[in-house]
Amino acid sequence: MIRVLFVCTGNICRSPTAEGVLRALVDEAGLTSRVEIDSCGLGGWHVGEAPDPRTCATAHRRGVVLTHRARKLEPRDLDRFDYVLAMDGEHLEALQGMKGKARVALLRSFEPGAPPDADVPDPYYGGADGFEEVYDMCERACRGLLDHLREKL
Repeated sequence: MIRVLFVCTGNICRSPTAEGVLRALVDEAGLTSRVEIDSCGLGGWHVGEAPDPRTCATAHRRGVVLTHRARKLEPRDLDRFDYVLAMDGEHLEALQGMKGKARVALLRSFEPGAPPDADVPDPYYGGADGFEEVYDMCERACRGLLDHLREKL
């Protein structure tokens, strides 16, 4: 079993998108029993809430249903998960300051052709196009991540 955790700011836009995308790809690959997937936020502002309605609508248009409820990162997550994947450099820096055995990296480091420090931008304060862009980035990166996970399995 490989465990993957996606981390963003409040766990209502980027990280639940990545969670839903990877879950769909893992299901399609028949690896559901071998890969555990979750997401969380560095802050607790939205704990218990569903993802942003724009996040859900974007995923739904792509055939992915998001059922996640926001939660805040717990220190033990860095020992419980094998991969803790940050959506941007600020999240990465915060995670690298915490102790744990997980491999901590940027999500887009798994996206073929992406610059090594590529962020998934926060769409929260923008329009619908930002949510589409985030979904596309997450899908490309999660396809690369799935290829990586297959090698590890």
